[in-house]
Amino acid sequence: MNVVVTFAVLAVILFTSAYITRRRFGLLGLALAAGSILSGLWGYDAGLVVGALGIFPSESLTTALTLSLLVLLPPGILLFHGYAYKSLVGRVFGALMFTLLALAFLVEPLGHALTLEGFGVDAYNWLVQNKEVIIGFGMVFAVADLFFTKPAHLADKKSKH
Repeated sequence: MNVVVTFAVLAVILFTSAYITRRRFGLLGLALAAGSILSGLWGYDAGLVVGALGIFPSESLTTALTLSLLVLLPPGILLFHGYAYKSLVGRVFGALMFTLLALAFLVEPLGHALTLEGFGVDAYNWLVQNKEVIIGFGMVFAVADLFFTKPAHLADKKSKH
């Protein structure tokens, strides 16, 4: 499948899931970083286990999907629990940032399974070259977003004055 189509479909799925659940970007962004670390630690072993099951026909597809699932597992769990945005602007911003950061973390694992041709080669190379910048800014925004998060019991309290 074409690289651009694959990343576009993945971006729509990631954006929609973050937008619908209204989860804050800070925790999801840090969960993506944790998933990336897990992918680096367990990727080879998990790939062998999934490969032994014989679900996917090619080894590169098995490796790519296993690494991608390990990256997306922590934020996938946190999509169902955690702080939520109240405003529409926050929801759109958080979902957009989550999508960009997730695609930056997934660019290399998915690159192993995708056929690169035509415009897809240029798009993929641009993503690979700018991956560190996207991840760096994404992590800074994720930590900053955590500073703007108020615990639920403090956000609902009203002042006596």
